[in-house]
Amino acid sequence: MSQTILEIENLSFGYSHEKKIFDNFSLTLKRGEIKAIVGPSGVGKSTLFELILGRLKAQKGEIKVATLSQVFQDPYSSFHPTYTIREQIADVTSMEGYESLLSQMGLEELHLDTLPHKLSGGQLQRCSILRALLMKPQLLLLDEPTSALDNLNQLDIMKLIVKHLEGTGVLLITHDQYLAQWCANEVISLT
Repeated sequence: MSQTILEIENLSFGYSHEKKIFDNFSLTLKRGEIKAIVGPSGVGKSTLFELILGRLKAQKGEIKVATLSQVFQDPYSSFHPTYTIREQIADVTSMEGYESLLSQMGLEELHLDTLPHKLSGGQLQRCSILRALLMKPQLLLLDEPTSALDNLNQLDIMKLIVKHLEGTGVLLITHDQYLAQWCANEVISLT
């Protein structure tokens, strides 16, 4: 039986007591699974990640989470502007196995030795995903991870993430219903 890496039980949260974004929300994620959270802007998808990361405090309920890494929608906010990509990845990972992942992601060594603002949004997002995978998390939180990529690169990157699911589980936020249905074991719609 697969290990549970994320368990949310009876979560309640709202920015005001009158209007709750989550009311008794529960979710379980195991290693090797991908669950997708879909829904329009403003329904609480990113708020859920903030709760999982501990940046927001639930009003009620419990969140148990394994070691995690995350990829945010905006890759430019994920990197410090004055350090190279390599320095920032090496700061949080051992870099073990990076060469293989680098080529699979369509990146080259020179991309790692570049400052973030010198890369395109797509290149930088692939660097962000590279860093997250090299951290070898048990849980990978992906907030619109392919929105900065064209359709072909989106598919390639999601195939790469799916390929690395053996020791990991993925919670994916996306507006892309087709992407969610293609890769996820379960699609959870928030409205």
